[in-house]
Amino acid sequence: MSTSTANLAAATQESLPAGAAEGQHGLTEHSHGGGAPAGGHGGSAFNTVASFDVDAHIVPRGREEEWRFTPMARLRGLHEDVPLDGNDYEVSVEADPQVVVETIEVTDARAAAVRGSSGYVPVDRPSARAWADADRTLAITIPAEVVTERPTVVRLRGLGAEKAAAGHVVITAERFSQAVVVLEHEGSAAFVDNVEVVTHDGAKLTVVSLQDWADDSVHLSHHHVSVGRDAVVKHAVVSFGGDLVRTSVTLDYAAPGGDAELLGLYFADSGQHLEKRLFVDHNQPNCRSNVLYKGALQGAKAHTVWIGNVLIRPEAEGINTYELNRNLVLTDGARADSVPNLEIETGEIEGAGHASATGRFDDEQLFYLQARGIPADEARRLVVRGFFTELINKIGVPEIAERLTATVERELAIGENQPVASSSTH
Repeated sequence: MSTSTANLAAATQESLPAGAAEGQHGLTEHSHGGGAPAGGHGGSAFNTVASFDVDAHIVPRGREEEWRFTPMARLRGLHEDVPLDGNDYEVSVEADPQVVVETIEVTDARAAAVRGSSGYVPVDRPSARAWADADRTLAITIPAEVVTERPTVVRLRGLGAEKAAAGHVVITAERFSQAVVVLEHEGSAAFVDNVEVVTHDGAKLTVVSLQDWADDSVHLSHHHVSVGRDAVVKHAVVSFGGDLVRTSVTLDYAAPGGDAELLGLYFADSGQHLEKRLFVDHNQPNCRSNVLYKGALQGAKAHTVWIGNVLIRPEAEGINTYELNRNLVLTDGARADSVPNLEIETGEIEGAGHASATGRFDDEQLFYLQARGIPADEARRLVVRGFFTELINKIGVPEIAERLTATVERELAIGENQPVASSSTH
């Protein structure tokens, strides 16, 4: 179906829930074009500097568009020049027997062939620093035509946040393979890393990054996903713990026919900063992308940021893309920023759109539950549980679904004694 660029550029915003007007509890309606990296791809706002050279990237100060939401003073120098030579962490792997897991030292001749196999080049200073300073690469390979029976789980446990560390992971799904890989992060750490995800023709791969850090942790992470011909990729980022966690995800297509689903779940408590940034580069014809991120916030100075960028290039005819972000503010004093961006350079596409909504509890919904004998606290829990259930089901990994639900319940218990933000609160 051909639709004019002018019509598609006016992609609709989902209406905000009652009470989500600008100025109430730090909530604002989303704006267009406010969150893309600076630069210019034929007038596009989506291009930025890409280089392996650390010095080619400026030291961000918080005035740059792509850093303006980030509390720079809390980065502990990960964006500047603090040494990334710490080793205060331990890694364990539980792999499906058919999956090949290797730790490749940077001095190994194979390292050059593995690192960068996704085609990614660092687009900011922390990512470039991690690339330069990571002394080893964890390589996870699903051989061609292998269909795994259970997820491969990588657990990184930080043992201290005093010394910063760098990491690098490369996940490769070869032709017509099928697998699930879960990356778990816990404990205390100051950590910056790159994760490359490579799917070859016809592969089906699910990757889940679960960040349940201790309260003193800072994590800056960049994931790059390369989608092969007719490959199907599901990528999910789940963030609960940490003082500051900023995850950037970029995705492009190596050939036509790729199908990508990008999912995110996050729950911020008092003082936490959770930031999610995405860039989907539709650079091949007849591909699909669907983005769904959901977040909840509670407590004073809890802050979440979601920036979604989609670029449809002239050659990307016949594609279909949609991105949606929803945020539920549970208490006073929390702030959610949400900025979807969509740039279309061809009208020969099936569809494109985006939506963003941020709001508080709906008084009518709570009244409906309480009128049926459900106590107020339990009614709130049901609303939040229902808010996240769709997303947990979409992630579709039974081995971690119960854990995610239990962690949401844990977060809700933390906020039980905090003032509830409702649509009638001003």
